[in-house]
Amino acid sequence: MKIDGFLLAMLCAVVLAFVAPHLGTPDGPLHMGLVTTLGIAFVFFLHGANLSPEALKAGATNWRIHVAVQATTFIVFPLIGFTIFFGLRPVLSEEVRLGVFFLCALSSTISSSVAMTSLARGNVPAAVFDASLSGIMGMVITPMLIAMVRAVSGQSFPILPAIADVAMTLLLPFAAGQIARPLIARWLAARKPIINRLDRGVIILIVYSAFCESTASGLWWSYSPWVIAQIAVIVGALLALILWLTTRLSRAWGFSLADEVTTVFCGSKKSLANGAPIAKILFAGDPAMGMIMLPIILYHQLQLIVCSMLARRYAARAEVAATDAKETVAVS
Repeated sequence: MKIDGFLLAMLCAVVLAFVAPHLGTPDGPLHMGLVTTLGIAFVFFLHGANLSPEALKAGATNWRIHVAVQATTFIVFPLIGFTIFFGLRPVLSEEVRLGVFFLCALSSTISSSVAMTSLARGNVPAAVFDASLSGIMGMVITPMLIAMVRAVSGQSFPILPAIADVAMTLLLPFAAGQIARPLIARWLAARKPIINRLDRGVIILIVYSAFCESTASGLWWSYSPWVIAQIAVIVGALLALILWLTTRLSRAWGFSLADEVTTVFCGSKKSLANGAPIAKILFAGDPAMGMIMLPIILYHQLQLIVCSMLARRYAARAEVAATDAKETVAVS
């Protein structure tokens, strides 16, 4: 079985963070705080330059899919996270519960949502629109949700500075990329594999820096392997629940198979590409950032495995439906 290179690189970064944590702390010899900040800004500039307005327009017409996906992402998911955050207070530490809620507050991922939708023969234009819209909305909604849960739990959280930091670090480079798109879009399209590696490289650096900070503070030594197992079980149950809910919702609303595919994949996915930079901004200086990021790291890998298998099943169903339609036309 072939091991995913991104997963292997992330595991190596985590191991290195345990072996030499002083190298990756924000003020360490590698200056990871500055390196990751500049890397995030550059990557979001590229995201803005790669986003085609024409692709968004093509997928903007089916409003029922958009309502289902955005409501699942920013209402249903956070409500589940809110329940876990307060309902499991006697069982899990605050860092773990905050990490699960942070996962639930994140936007949908773009690249894998569109890729899985295409593989499953779903509504690709709608997937592009919904995943892109979710990413933009999440830059504002995610900090607001984190501020809300902190406020309800009796902790202060500077929401306006947090949103301003997100806007400066993520939204401003994204907007600059959109402005520069007519000049560099063709050049970027010819170098897409390099851009994808750069995107993943920045994520790995953020994960490495977060785990270095947590290791240097001694956070990991206060948790047993049982805690990691608990997080894995919660993340797996969360993915199963959301996949079931989005499937039920799609069928209750009478969606076609292609629209159901889009709703299931865009509504169930969570973005590590957006989550890692936002975590770096919202939890800057928090030694528990590694633990807070662990649920989205686990969820990211699990959603790729499960949804790739699900996409193949959807593709087989679409193939059977297409064959039946051809036979019906031939008979008539």
